[in-house]
Amino acid sequence: MFVEFIHDFSKILLATGRDVLPILLLITGFQLFVIRQPIPHLRRLLVGGVYVVIGLALFLAGLEKALFPLGKIMATQLSDPTFIYGAGEIPLQADWKAYGWVYLFGAMIGFATTIAEPSLIAVAQKANEVSAGAISTWGLRITVAIGVAFGISLGTFRIVTGTPLYLYILAGYLIVIAQTLMAPKGIIALAYDSGGVTTSTVTVPLVAALGLGLAATVPGRNPALDGFGLIAFASLFPIIAVMGYAQLMHYLSQRRKKIMENKNAL
Repeated sequence: MFVEFIHDFSKILLATGRDVLPILLLITGFQLFVIRQPIPHLRRLLVGGVYVVIGLALFLAGLEKALFPLGKIMATQLSDPTFIYGAGEIPLQADWKAYGWVYLFGAMIGFATTIAEPSLIAVAQKANEVSAGAISTWGLRITVAIGVAFGISLGTFRIVTGTPLYLYILAGYLIVIAQTLMAPKGIIALAYDSGGVTTSTVTVPLVAALGLGLAATVPGRNPALDGFGLIAFASLFPIIAVMGYAQLMHYLSQRRKKIMENKNAL
């Protein structure tokens, strides 16, 4: 078992190094030939680069060996017809009302993976720095996680019911367009970025495994047609959540301001 892990990890490590190499070459090339400045703290950068490659390889190995299979197993068990319908006759088409545990699990896995998403943590920390603390790091992370949780739960509902994906995406982006016209301008770009950073190393493997496992066990569903699309929900609904949160805070702020003005006028 240990020898097999070392063999698999070696392949992942080599693949990770190959993927990171173009980034290093690009940065080094611009530093030496375009900016024409020596690389500062070269030894520290080299050590940090090695840490990044090893860390990414270990992380990817963990996803492949644990998180991805776990997501698929959980989805398969929760949507198993014998678990959903008991010992009775299994219908040819799924009854969406019987899959409450699946919707709950989808919401919880979406929330948990988003909170742990390294790219979201980085964006939230930078947003906090740039805004001088006006944007809370945890506030942004929780808001985005709630958006992903709702999106994944709705996405599992779509898989169970078999309704067309484009209807949900079209309706969602119509809401985003409307919110963009009304939301505070300072939050719009961050909201759009928040939708992108959720589809990264932690969220994607688990969400993809959940969708495929669910579509493979729900009666009348095809994994190739219905198993994909959850990641689109994980990208869309955080945008709605962040802009909605900003609009709510802006409304409450304006309301408090008006109340204070009325008190001062009296």
